[in-house]
Amino acid sequence: MRYAIISDIHSNLEALDAVLKHIKSRRINRIICLGDVVGYGPDPQECLKIVRETADVCVKGNHEEAIIEGAYLFNDRAKASIEWTQKSLAEMGSGEINRQFLSDLPLSYTEDNYLFVHASPLDPTSDYIFGAKQTVKTEKYQNVFSAFDSILFIGHTHIPCVITEDLKTSYVDELGYKYHFQNQKAIINVGSVGQPRDKDNRASYLEVIDDMFFFHRIPYEMEKTRQKILANEYLDNYLGERLLLGK
Repeated sequence: MRYAIISDIHSNLEALDAVLKHIKSRRINRIICLGDVVGYGPDPQECLKIVRETADVCVKGNHEEAIIEGAYLFNDRAKASIEWTQKSLAEMGSGEINRQFLSDLPLSYTEDNYLFVHASPLDPTSDYIFGAKQTVKTEKYQNVFSAFDSILFIGHTHIPCVITEDLKTSYVDELGYKYHFQNQKAIINVGSVGQPRDKDNRASYLEVIDDMFFFHRIPYEMEKTRQKILANEYLDNYLGERLLLGK
């Protein structure tokens, strides 16, 4: 059992290309995507096309949901990026294909006692599971852990880490960028391809080999993406600047 898990690409073509190149170099032939392919970044059309063609499974993120249903709970810069993304995805004669693909995305996926969602089993697109060092709501965590059998894979917060059932959170530098599953339930956040927020600006993805999990950080042409964002009048400049900071 070997595959890659990617998440939160956010229309960052340069980061996606770099990650897919690394996945290919690892001779990984299967990809699972945890959503938020679009939003924030400058290349939604291209990123969505690549994910449609390369991902074996893709679940729905809150940005895909917002494209279809509207960005009701988004801040102003995120809402503006969604509105521009909606228009962009409708162009070039592929609007109906894009809309149908986004509409049909499942909210979750289960395989080998592993559960894959964008955000949380409690709300697959929009709930936030932060590391227990940041916030501890014991009842909520109990409900989350009761919703899956062994491993829960998520994205959404853009911060790669492992949270075990005893509410211990381990970040990737503490883990040495790998984790061995030993029959203790765990939540694994795979991090973000296109907009990391753990102060490491390299793209993040997870490689699964049976019960071993490897976090990979991949450099990419960040400045190229940043300049595209700065040149786009509909995207807030902050969305480009934050890429440099990894937050």
